[in-house]
Amino acid sequence: MNNENEISYFKGGLALGMGVGLVSGMASAFWLQRKKNLRADDVLQIVKDEFLKEGPIEGSWINFEKQPLRKFAVHSEGYEGGITRLEDDQLVTYEFLADAKTGTVLDIKRVKIN
Repeated sequence: MNNENEISYFKGGLALGMGVGLVSGMASAFWLQRKKNLRADDVLQIVKDEFLKEGPIEGSWINFEKQPLRKFAVHSEGYEGGITRLEDDQLVTYEFLADAKTGTVLDIKRVKIN
């Protein structure tokens, strides 16, 4: 009977250890995912994909250095970039500022090239 109790305690401890390990692993993976930033190439590809839905593009660029952003009390980091396309037989550049964590375009302006 003593041997059965030891096996029971071992199984209980093993199950408890596996449960704690699983929960802490899931929590750390969730925390890391929230802290992770996208690469500049990935952000540029997201923006390019959206522009390609409306038509072809001639070129694109992105600054690989993140810059700090502040909008009122919200602090973040972002990438600057641009997309060039032909519109009415003239080159037009769209310069954008995108969030480094989500790839969301925060600001965009149209610049006509002469």
